[in-house]
Amino acid sequence: MPENTPPSESPDRQDERYDRQMFRILRNIDLNLLTIFEAVYVHKGIVNAAKILNITPSAISQSINKLRALFPDPLFIRKGQGVTPTAYATHLHQYISRGMEAFLSALDITGSPHQQRVITIATTPAMGALLMPGLASALKPTFPQILLHNIAIVDAARQLDQRQVDLLIDTTCTAARR
Repeated sequence: MPENTPPSESPDRQDERYDRQMFRILRNIDLNLLTIFEAVYVHKGIVNAAKILNITPSAISQSINKLRALFPDPLFIRKGQGVTPTAYATHLHQYISRGMEAFLSALDITGSPHQQRVITIATTPAMGALLMPGLASALKPTFPQILLHNIAIVDAARQLDQRQVDLLIDTTCTAARR
């Protein structure tokens, strides 16, 4: 057993406690405030952020004050007509901007043809071994952004109904439903 794990608590139990704690913390943070934080950071001011987000400067100020209550830092210091981020705000920005980019990328709102996509195909193990290498080779020259993910067929109807797979290739004959 690892040194840091008390004998009475398994690593799985520690992971479960961490997950619960993380979700409690996130539940208490209005994630919309992070969008406002990013707008103020990127546009270097409350008025500029308000214009971009189409909300009032007062609403931006209130949101920044809510964030200040969450973090041990003022986040932004007034400077002339705008604001300057503190070192802590710059640190936060690095993580928040990456998280937002990843989230937007996952949503694939733009439908960019260069966006990497994963197509999940369920097959029997033998069919996957035969089919996947040739399929991947055929797709790569024309669609290099597509990654193929092969999983085993467990329950074909459920995997399709619950959209766990994009394509299911099976050689088993099934009776037609009426």
